Amino acid sequence: MSKKIAILVGSLRKGSFNRMIAQTLVDEAPEGYEFAFVELGDLPLYNPDLDEGDVPSQWTRLRADIKSADAVMFVTPEYNRSVPASIKNALDIGSRPYGQSVWAGKPALVVSGSMGGIAGFGANHHLRQSLVFLDMPVVQQPEAYIGAIHTLFDENGKMSNEGTREFMGKIMAAFDAWIKKLA
Repeated sequence: MSKKIAILVGSLRKGSFNRMIAQTLVDEAPEGYEFAFVELGDLPLYNPDLDEGDVPSQWTRLRADIKSADAVMFVTPEYNRSVPASIKNALDIGSRPYGQSVWAGKPALVVSGSMGGIAGFGANHHLRQSLVFLDMPVVQQPEAYIGAIHTLFDENGKMSNEGTREFMGKIMAAFDAWIKKLA
């Protein structure tokens, strides 16, 4: 039976390099996994009042998507040394109502990518800080900061840098081992 991995991509941009990174990770994954990209762009901002009444259907969908997943993969750009609002909002929605978090105990992988040389280091570590609080054990090694992402893909959005593709395979092998260790 395959395990399901939910994928959250912080960039909402059409043609997102981070979405291309996520797809490359899927392509390099070992057998035995089913991957599901989770939509973040349509989520209303978290407001506790909405959990007391007519809960937005998008929130219900997100919570069900994460609850049904065996593990979660986050692929994020860096906005102002932090994660995009889309990921933070999803974390908040999934962690509420209090005591009903859908995140707890799920193995996680964090990969950050940017056009710059720092490669999303700030976003990667800021996200890890939230995941610790949410009780999500995160792969520690190899750390995954992908710089100069705008140079890594061909005109069809496929990874053209063989060294980076091999690194993606190592990342997914580590995630596979982490999921199995925590099962």
